[in-house]
Amino acid sequence: MAHTVERAADRGKEGTVRVTADSAPKRRRKPPTPYLLIAPALILLAVVLLWPIVQMVWYSLTSFTTRNLLPNQPGPEWNNFAHYQRLLTDPEFWTILRNTVVVCVLMVGITMVLGTLIGILLHKLPKWFSTIVSVGMMLAWATPALSASLVFRWLFLPERGLVNVTLDRLPDWLVGSGWLEYNWFLQPGSLFTILITVIVWQSFPFVAVSVLAGLKSIPNELYEAAKMDGASAWKSFWNVTFPMLRPLFALLLVLQIIWDLRVFTQLYILANSFQNKDVYLLSYYIYQQGFSASPANYGMGSAIAVVMTLMILAVTAYYLRIMIRQGETR
Repeated sequence: MAHTVERAADRGKEGTVRVTADSAPKRRRKPPTPYLLIAPALILLAVVLLWPIVQMVWYSLTSFTTRNLLPNQPGPEWNNFAHYQRLLTDPEFWTILRNTVVVCVLMVGITMVLGTLIGILLHKLPKWFSTIVSVGMMLAWATPALSASLVFRWLFLPERGLVNVTLDRLPDWLVGSGWLEYNWFLQPGSLFTILITVIVWQSFPFVAVSVLAGLKSIPNELYEAAKMDGASAWKSFWNVTFPMLRPLFALLLVLQIIWDLRVFTQLYILANSFQNKDVYLLSYYIYQQGFSASPANYGMGSAIAVVMTLMILAVTAYYLRIMIRQGETR
């Protein structure tokens, strides 16, 4: 049955126009060919990216240990969230989680501030000199984490490390005594200080070069207008640079949080063992429980990994929310 719709168009000139459903353009169906072509890639990505996460969650809910890997042994059994209950009631886990958050905040904060300051400094240097300095800094960023950690461990070794020898030769009234035999890797405070130094040393060049690239995209007229209004350097940064580079800062901040939460190699090299539980971070705790403990408890290691994954997903979701809001307001 033809359904009619009356519409007044140009009343008084052309009269009433009757538009029928039969005369309206029919909605065309999109051919499924593009979806069929992209389907294999999507399935492959889902298998490669999602399947390990599904396995991690499943292992965290079972009593999966090395015993289940032996031939003729039954598979892991469902443990009714026992690993998560143990984590929530374990003071040691909360101490490690607190240390992880504090160390991560320090690493990210120092990296962002130092990288931004050096990026601004590079922007004021001549182009040729800025290029040389940028290439030199990127060498530190490109250094493998294992090599950088070994170099810093040698620098702070007792009795023969360069830092210990230098501090020992300085006057006692200036730095105190007993530095030659001092072991930096035993106490959490000194070990985390070296760890933060290694991470910042490797991370700030990326932030500095990214900020430098962002500064070159800001029109110079904005800074000239701010200067004519009598704005200081701090106000120019806060009212011109920061608003213009807000998406870049948000991206760098989220990336640094994700990278620094997963720090493992540097701590593994510096600590040199799993004996001192005071220096554990979450990534270190995952490896200790899942592979280094006797016997290795894959289920507990997976449960800790799930907790860390949720923390990273929360940071990523917050970043995506900010980016979507910024896209809507433009």
